[in-house]
Amino acid sequence: MDAVEIRTAHGEARVHVARTDAAPRGLVMLGHGAGGGVTAPDLRTATRVAQEGGWHVALVEQPYRVAGRRAPAPARQLDAAWTDVALHLRAGPFPQLPLVVGGRSSGARVACRTARSLNAVGVLCLAFPLQPPGRADRPSRLPELDAADVPTLVVQGDRDAFGMPPEAPGRSVVVVAGDHSLRKDQAAIGEAVRTWLGRLVLSS
Repeated sequence: MDAVEIRTAHGEARVHVARTDAAPRGLVMLGHGAGGGVTAPDLRTATRVAQEGGWHVALVEQPYRVAGRRAPAPARQLDAAWTDVALHLRAGPFPQLPLVVGGRSSGARVACRTARSLNAVGVLCLAFPLQPPGRADRPSRLPELDAADVPTLVVQGDRDAFGMPPEAPGRSVVVVAGDHSLRKDQAAIGEAVRTWLGRLVLSS
């Protein structure tokens, strides 16, 4: 896996590129959670499955993480940096390939918010954080999920303290054993991602 640094409006992002050995079907771009990194088990599983299915994968470390900070940047900065990386990848090493955006937790939120502007063909959400635990006073993030407006897969743990997003037209929700970390059942996560990507290719 190659790592490159890409300059964004909010600092250097680091992108880990895993290329498929097959004729490429497209590019899957995945972001990390708010306090985690791109080595999370579910991200590694999604990367492996996508590669096997003929997709290049780009795992994106946001500038705040590259700079050594754990506290995430504001949403507008995350979205802007993510967009800068996507445009760089599509203008350079991966031109004119269909783009799937996604990530785990906070990374899934970024992907949903930017999917339409990036003309993504799909969104892959791992552990979408629907509602902060114990914070009923905080608004639901369901409008962000709805705003993706492209075929979407949500893989959610059955004990996720952030809640369970509903299915909707164009959105599938696959429930697997585990909590918000999605560490428990990598086989089920891999099968869900593999099946969805395969259907996405067939419908495109």
